[in-house]
Amino acid sequence: MRADWDRRGRKDAMHYVNTARRGWNEHEFFATGDRNVAELISGDMESVCQGRDPSAMRVLEIGCGVGRMTRALAGIFGEVHGVDISGEMVSRAQWFLRDTPNAHVYRNSGADLAVLGEMRFDFAFSFIVFQHIPSRRVISRYVSEVHRHLRPGSMFKFQVQGCTAPSLQRLRNDTWLGVGISEGEAARMAAENGFALVRSSGAGSQYYWLWYLKPRQEPLWS
Repeated sequence: MRADWDRRGRKDAMHYVNTARRGWNEHEFFATGDRNVAELISGDMESVCQGRDPSAMRVLEIGCGVGRMTRALAGIFGEVHGVDISGEMVSRAQWFLRDTPNAHVYRNSGADLAVLGEMRFDFAFSFIVFQHIPSRRVISRYVSEVHRHLRPGSMFKFQVQGCTAPSLQRLRNDTWLGVGISEGEAARMAAENGFALVRSSGAGSQYYWLWYLKPRQEPLWS
């Protein structure tokens, strides 16, 4: 995964983060991040914040790329920490975020979130990232790691590839077209990793959204 995304980052990082066009300029590119955050975060603050003051929240973004949404998130929340498997993407994100002191980005391993140490977060988010991962096991490992880093009573809102059609499955041969997650798999993945699946949207489509809540109190049998 790292080799693929480093190659894409060197070739045209902004295009591979947002494929709507090639040859983005910085202003137009980051404006798309502002719009996504307005729609996906600002329009869902009750679920996102779970009663917390956003200015006091520490937020985790999985797959930050070059910081397209990270910068917009940092305008809402107290701290934003983004991870990405690609060093090429992270180096560009660090440049674009150089004037955003409450945004921090790290290259992670692609298998865990050890780079974050013992940090705890009040919300975690991921968009157009897991749709590229070709392994359910890797996605589930990310979910487990997010659970470990979230404070109790916090939400993980993320998008996966929801199309599981056999014709699409046969096309998957790299880290561009990821594995499809069915409704049953989404429910099992939540339960296996200690989350409650409280909401979903877009099952069967490319934009299958999942809201996983870490309970405020762990069940007695866990």
